[in-house]
Amino acid sequence: MSLSEVTLEITNKLGLHARAAAKFTSIASKFECEIMVTHGEKTINGKSIMGLLMLAASKGTQISINAEGDDSERAIAELSELVNSRFNESE
Repeated sequence: MSLSEVTLEITNKLGLHARAAAKFTSIASKFECEIMVTHGEKTINGKSIMGLLMLAASKGTQISINAEGDDSERAIAELSELVNSRFNESE
């Protein structure tokens, strides 16, 4: 079992809002591994849309994504790509 971690900056205009959180959980749910997201002192299940919304991660803030399991590296890679592409939003 492997453990992967990355810290990323939220760069889209609206931050981790409902549509962005839905995209994140859609990708996270494809993987078997456990995915946790931390912002400040809050850590939540990365497969929970409500949890992601409760993080209130706005533009310019950082989140840490931790994944533990056999497919953790692929999960981190896909989630990093999503966050780094501003959740595929134009702003």
